[in-house]
Amino acid sequence: MKKTLVSLSMLALLGAVSGYANAEVRADVAPTQGNTVKGSVTFTPEANGVKVVANISGLTPGAHGFHIHERGDCSAPDATSAGGHFNPTQQPHGKTDDNAHHVGDLPPLEADAAGNATLSVVVQGVALSGDNTIVGRGLIVHAAPDDFTTQPTGNAGGRVACGVVSDK
Repeated sequence: MKKTLVSLSMLALLGAVSGYANAEVRADVAPTQGNTVKGSVTFTPEANGVKVVANISGLTPGAHGFHIHERGDCSAPDATSAGGHFNPTQQPHGKTDDNAHHVGDLPPLEADAAGNATLSVVVQGVALSGDNTIVGRGLIVHAAPDDFTTQPTGNAGGRVACGVVSDK
C-alpha cells in the first residue's frame, strides 16, 4: 500500500513539474498527398525534459527532418497549413542540444533500409502546457535530412507526413 501511494505521489509530482496533468500526449502522423509515411509519436514528461518516442514507417532510407510546427492543421495536401517551426522564444534553428534552437526542433529520424524509423530521446525546452506547449501543434516529418544550419528551416525538404499533438 505504501509503495502504491508513493508511486501515485510521484506521478502527481511529475505532472505538476511538467505543468500538465496527463502523463502523455500523442501525435498520429499520416501521409501528405503522394506519400506513404505514417506512424505515431508520444511525448511524456520526465524530470529533465520531455521524452519523445517515435515509430514511423514508409520513409526513404536515411535521415529525415522532424519538427513541431506552429499550427495543428494538416488540411493542406502538402501540410503547409501547419505553418513554420514552433519558435515562441524567437531563437535560430538548430540542434536540440545547442543552446539556441527552436522549441520545435527535434532530432532527426533515421530510416532503415525498409523505411522504418524509431527514435527515443529526452529533449529540453518542449512543454506540455504553458507558453511553450506543443499540445495542439503540428508534427511534421520531412523528406530530406535537416542540415541544422539553414535558417529558419534546416533545408529539410517537403513535408511527407503530418499529425497533431493531442492529449486525447
